[in-house]
Amino acid sequence: MSPDLVSRVLYRDPAVLIIDKPAGLAVHAGPKGGEHLMLYLDALRFGLNRRPELAHRLDRETSGCLVLGRDRKALAALGELFAKGLAGKTYWAVVVGKPREAQGVIDYALKKREKKFGWRMEVDRTGLASVTEWRLLGSDGRLSWLECRPLTGRTHQIRAHCAAIGHPLVGDAIYGRGTGTLAGDRLMLHSRSIVLPLDPGKPPIGAEAPVPEHMRTALEGCGWVSP
Repeated sequence: MSPDLVSRVLYRDPAVLIIDKPAGLAVHAGPKGGEHLMLYLDALRFGLNRRPELAHRLDRETSGCLVLGRDRKALAALGELFAKGLAGKTYWAVVVGKPREAQGVIDYALKKREKKFGWRMEVDRTGLASVTEWRLLGSDGRLSWLECRPLTGRTHQIRAHCAAIGHPLVGDAIYGRGTGTLAGDRLMLHSRSIVLPLDPGKPPIGAEAPVPEHMRTALEGCGWVSP
């Protein structure tokens, strides 16, 4: 069954769309094929001759704010924002354990490593510079609710960084090392909001995505109050 992307539009103007991507839907076709977001973008034309295109990516299991450009000029401008780290990205994550500090910065270079059964990102001084700011929003002692702001855009950055400081994401089969599934088998990472300073002469545009159903119980346990 195709996702109802029209109902998941969070922001729309003549150049940009921001949608709430559902968890479990890949944005591109994988090597084994299967369902992916690109199959359904025609539904988001809204009268234009061409469909929108992805301005960046989210992992298959990550939900929330995903930006699309509606024409080539917009895609080029958005691509420059993301490449220069000017897009303000805020993620919510549920992690195992409770950090000792209330906030911090993870500054670990990451490098892609090919493994026998796939690949993963690993901390490596010869890798690409990767920086994530984080803040503790709540905890029940066993699990914690973190706000993460990636200042760089590496693949799996938040997942690898949180695991590197001893707090893997719940449901993370790659970086959890057997502990990431203590409270569920679905990855608890959500692109909560995004801010895009697209036009220097105008206020930034942006959107906030509602909490997905599979994260609600864990977040409530950590102190989140449903609106």
